[in-house]
Amino acid sequence: MDDTRAGAGDEKKPERLTALSDGIFAIAMTLLVLDVRVPPDLTAQGFRDAVRSVLPDLGAYALSFMILAAFWRDHRRIVELVPRFEGRTLKLALVWLGAIALIPFPTSLLSEYASEPLAVAVYAGAVCLTNLLELAVLRTGLRGRWPSDPATGRTARFVATDLGNTALVFGATVPLAYAFSPAAAMWSWPALLPLKVTLGRRYRREQSS
Repeated sequence: MDDTRAGAGDEKKPERLTALSDGIFAIAMTLLVLDVRVPPDLTAQGFRDAVRSVLPDLGAYALSFMILAAFWRDHRRIVELVPRFEGRTLKLALVWLGAIALIPFPTSLLSEYASEPLAVAVYAGAVCLTNLLELAVLRTGLRGRWPSDPATGRTARFVATDLGNTALVFGATVPLAYAFSPAAAMWSWPALLPLKVTLGRRYRREQSS
């Protein structure tokens, strides 16, 4: 009886979820690169054309790798903030991991059909949804309250703001891809960089003060 209860309790500890998430992230990041290839036995001209044609695949790979790396970083912080994953928090975390595992699919759409509004909208929507799911994991894990410890509370707010900003930018580009152009939507994504840099500097300054 005691062993059964202990095993059930262990499953709710963040270490189990961390091990599962690390495996899913490793697989998703590896799958991203499978579309980046140049066929063998090409002529010199064919080789040059193939290298040029693979550039969009490399761009989509680099973008999605950075996004997945940011998700992984935020997840590690959330694990430190949430002592136990159970109930709704655990269910949301598993749904979030399912969204992470799906990222290679919209990435392949973006690399092959970047000129199509639907492909850009699917990619932006997937990133937006994944951010919202991770934010929901954080908020439900904290039971809707910020930690009372000042330093821990600042970390929680930093992660929540970072996830919210990313979801807002990518979500806004879904209609933008149709209203203007897919290129306009994609060029809006780099707007996140100054936001993240500013937010990160403010967080580090507050933590060191």
